[in-house]
Amino acid sequence: MTSAMIIDLRSDTVTAPDERMRIAMASAVVADDVLDHDPTMRRLEETVADLLGVEAALWVPSGSMGNVIALMVHLRRGDRFLAPYAAHVLANELGAGAWLAGGMPEPLAWDAGPGRISVESLRAAIGGPVPYHGLNTTLLCLENTHNAAGGAVTPPDEHAHLVATAREAGLTVHLDGARLWNASVALGVPPAALTVGADTVQVCLSKGLGAPVGSVVAGSSSFVTEARRVRKMLGGGVRQGGVLAAAGLIALENIESLADDHRNARMLADGLTALGWDVSPPQTNIVMASVPDVEHALTGLHRIGVLATPMAGRVRFVTHRDVSSDDIVEALRRLEKE
Repeated sequence: MTSAMIIDLRSDTVTAPDERMRIAMASAVVADDVLDHDPTMRRLEETVADLLGVEAALWVPSGSMGNVIALMVHLRRGDRFLAPYAAHVLANELGAGAWLAGGMPEPLAWDAGPGRISVESLRAAIGGPVPYHGLNTTLLCLENTHNAAGGAVTPPDEHAHLVATAREAGLTVHLDGARLWNASVALGVPPAALTVGADTVQVCLSKGLGAPVGSVVAGSSSFVTEARRVRKMLGGGVRQGGVLAAAGLIALENIESLADDHRNARMLADGLTALGWDVSPPQTNIVMASVPDVEHALTGLHRIGVLATPMAGRVRFVTHRDVSSDDIVEALRRLEKE
């Protein structure tokens, strides 16, 4: 590596398909998914449903579409939905939960740790019966890992208690699991252990797993039947989707390799701390650093060929499969010389 090479730590979405994935895409068995349900797409959806411990699943072009499909199925106009502060469905989807799904969002403070809410605060937010002119609270949206909280993980017991509290109050539960695979690897538990009780879940294939595009939204068979209709309503009809599904199947084989990204994140965090940066210890593959001036810090990083992004008033670095441990060492070397 030379100092002229860019080390791209902006996101785990910048990964490129490797040769094995490209070969699988080129040789995929395909059909018109709208007319016949593409066979490779069907295999991917069944595989993901099994991993998540649910009945059925549906491929979608993006995690944001998967989330809004779930919200459109779960919410009616005048409904209120709850989510942890700065959750992706609140802060990064252009208000689709309100605009397209018709729900009124309510953020809940992180009182159980970064990105996490307590049962007590959830119960208080749900409240009791409301007059006819009040909002009906009908949905809880959880996020695991929580992106804006630095890839924070919610463990299975906390998830189960939150879901039980929501369901006791008559709420449905949607889990934004864009990086659920990271949480699974970090905790050493199967992905299905982190979806227990949720009505629906969305997972991404195009982040740390390395697929070029695609997510999956999953739940009951009846939900997926309706979700397919809503996907079409949003313009998401898929023709020979097996080309993309083949990439997703290869991506699922990369789940265990996320542990490498987590190790690299810890190496980066330790190195930044040694250089005097104020860094939160990462739980997964996201490193958040507090700096006096975010834009100034990003400009300085760009100058030495290290790319990062702003998030929640901090600098965010994301490790991924296209950045090696040697790259992390090189990034730290450049920072030390700066």
